[in-house]
Amino acid sequence: MPRGQKSKLLAREKRLQPRSESQNLQGAQATAAEVEESPASRLSGESPTSSPAPGPSQEPQGASATSSPEEGVSCSRFNEAAKSQVEKSTRASRAALVKRRARRDPLNRKVCRLVQFLLEKLKRKEPITQAALLRIVNRKYKEQYPEILRRACEHLELLFGLELKPVNPNSHTYAFVNNLGLPIEGDLGSEEVVPKTGLLRAVLGVIFVKGDQATEEEIWEFLDVLGVHPGKTHVIVGEPREFITNELVEQNYLEYHQVPGSDPPRYVFLWGPRAHVEVKKMEALELWAKINGTVPTAFPSLYREALRHEEDRAWLTAVAMVATFEKGSAPCRAK
Repeated sequence: MPRGQKSKLLAREKRLQPRSESQNLQGAQATAAEVEESPASRLSGESPTSSPAPGPSQEPQGASATSSPEEGVSCSRFNEAAKSQVEKSTRASRAALVKRRARRDPLNRKVCRLVQFLLEKLKRKEPITQAALLRIVNRKYKEQYPEILRRACEHLELLFGLELKPVNPNSHTYAFVNNLGLPIEGDLGSEEVVPKTGLLRAVLGVIFVKGDQATEEEIWEFLDVLGVHPGKTHVIVGEPREFITNELVEQNYLEYHQVPGSDPPRYVFLWGPRAHVEVKKMEALELWAKINGTVPTAFPSLYREALRHEEDRAWLTAVAMVATFEKGSAPCRAK
């Protein structure tokens, strides 16, 4: 090769070498920055478990990684908001899963039908026979009859305090008794004869599960599974819409509000002041869980909130007792 061409090639290689090294350094810095600022690390708030030893080219990154207290607080708030959003999403997905299971369960309709049949028999004071119960279930679900009857009886006991007891084992007849074991006598619509506190707790449970407020559609969707339909007279509660939206609201167990700006108007239910005093959130959650075939601990955030509610109630009760004691002992100290 002529000496002139060789010298030109050497000069070109010297010019290209710094540029290549500079590009490689920039690529390495960009890759490191992507690892450090990946979405997963930002959401979790965790740093990578291992990293290469810092070199001269990593010093600028180290400087940029140092954050001020304000940035730390902002990151913490972001993580808390993200965690809260995940819990809400989990709560909603689990509630939707319970709802889908209830819809898919072929026994639910039979349970609802059997509950209505039993209440009609109770209203007419007619004897309840096993043969009549089997006719309601029909042959298709004959093998599931024990489970259907168990669930129907559980619903009636949870919601209205009614317990189905065998009267004559030989004739396979049954009768209802109350929580005290006494026969049901008198007006079924009377609170003294058949208490409706169970149904109230069930509705409060729905509101609690839905984030302390439930739409009118969500309330009726839940009650529909229990055989309580708006516009259709119920043996115990009468006209359900009147009972839910008027009686319970007037008694301060529920609050009933229109959603601001909704057109057509939409309404939501909330716990009323009397419910906050008389009903524990844990009781409402437990009842709602039993009716839906699950347990309160299946909803960790709701379970924790119910526990906090019980602790707050206990603390307020203790404070009230201390105040009452001090008020009663004040005249004695004055003497």
